[in-house]
Amino acid sequence: MTELKKLDDYRWELPKTGNMLVPGIIYTNQSMLEAVKKEGALTQIANVASLPGILKNSLAMPDVHQGYGFTIGGVAAFDWKQGIVSPGGVGYDINCGVRLASTNLQEKDIRLKLSDLVNELYRNIPSGIGSKGSVKLSLEDEKKVLVTGSKWAVEHGFGEDTDIEYTEEYGCLPDADPSEISDKAMKRGKDQLGTLGSGNHFLEIGIVDEIFDEKTARAFGLYKDQVTIMLHTGSRGLGYQVCDDFLAFMKKHVKSLPVEVPDPHLSCAMIQSEQGQRYLRAMACAANYAWANRQILMHHAKDVLMKSLNISPRELGMHLVYDVCHNIAKKEEHIIDGKKRMVCVHRKGATRSFPPGHEALCRAYKNTGQPVLVPGDMGTASYVLVGTETAMKETFGSTCHGAGRLLSRKAAKKAAKGRAVYRELEDKGILVRWTGRATMAEEMPDAYKDISQVVDVVHGAEISRKVARLRPAAVVKG
Repeated sequence: MTELKKLDDYRWELPKTGNMLVPGIIYTNQSMLEAVKKEGALTQIANVASLPGILKNSLAMPDVHQGYGFTIGGVAAFDWKQGIVSPGGVGYDINCGVRLASTNLQEKDIRLKLSDLVNELYRNIPSGIGSKGSVKLSLEDEKKVLVTGSKWAVEHGFGEDTDIEYTEEYGCLPDADPSEISDKAMKRGKDQLGTLGSGNHFLEIGIVDEIFDEKTARAFGLYKDQVTIMLHTGSRGLGYQVCDDFLAFMKKHVKSLPVEVPDPHLSCAMIQSEQGQRYLRAMACAANYAWANRQILMHHAKDVLMKSLNISPRELGMHLVYDVCHNIAKKEEHIIDGKKRMVCVHRKGATRSFPPGHEALCRAYKNTGQPVLVPGDMGTASYVLVGTETAMKETFGSTCHGAGRLLSRKAAKKAAKGRAVYRELEDKGILVRWTGRATMAEEMPDAYKDISQVVDVVHGAEISRKVARLRPAAVVKG
């Protein structure tokens, strides 16, 4: 691999060599760069740079780590007419994302009730592998969820109409077609709506412990010592199956194309081909399922808080700040070399970071820019940032999505052997409830990069800007 070229304190270039059509750009700092070099992330960044129709750069955010085909923390945009779409550039958990709600509560209001609160959330929010929700779907209802997303959930009593306004893409990608979804995927999705899932998915009671930008924080409805609710989950088994189905399909299809992919997980189709359009229609279905899932889960969390604290909706004052997706491929217009071009932006473990004035933003955030939600691990902090013009110019309006793994799940379990991770967290004042036997080890704080370093890089590079930091008080894990 060619030696990286340092551009500044936050940007490193992987020069164009071999089959690369564009350079790679890695957003990181010197200390985190060493971790990137040790694994296969650089090779994956270079591989993505070789795919047909890629524009400008193959990008990696500071939370980058090796994934299937594309890195996690990777961003790439392809020309809408002459480029490709790849399931590996979206990932298995389609529209895995984060939803943050503010409340009228302050830390002092829940301090003595925190244990009861987290226990009730754990009892009422289905979590873990294969968990089933309370929402029972007929086949026709499931198809409606896949087409309408958040709207279906709101129409069935889960949340408010205003929630849709504060959801990326208003909670629904167009052109979703349930006929592209396999029977196996439909079966997996039938009983999982309203479930958290496993692994790094969570529901968290947080406390706003620092404000970096008072004006923007006020616009987002955030203030110091405020209680927040954050949840992180996606399209569950349905989305996983959609990715699995189309990866298998495209591994065969790509052999008929005049394209050499250096990794089977980069198998793809031309965007304008029947095969590429089929994947995009199926992906939209899974994305809409994920938005409905998060809409329902946040509604359940609101109910638990009101009942546990014996307060009214007005007293709770729960309001959706925003819902962002992390694993997606989207048709977007961007200015490239001074000209507007339609592209397909793949964000895999990356967050949209649109600036003030962007037409895709709801009226409430037109003057501020898009809220960017960056969760940390369960033992550190999470951040709220805001989108910028620099992101539009450099990263197709993208930024980081989280801390990013340092250790694989296997390595984390080995490192956690003999430790009581949940007690270590309780010693820090963080209550945790979990379902999976290996969850505490796989998701321990040591398994992740320092979230503050990651956020400092994107803030320093100006591809998003810090607004507030949230400290975890109690966490429900899958």
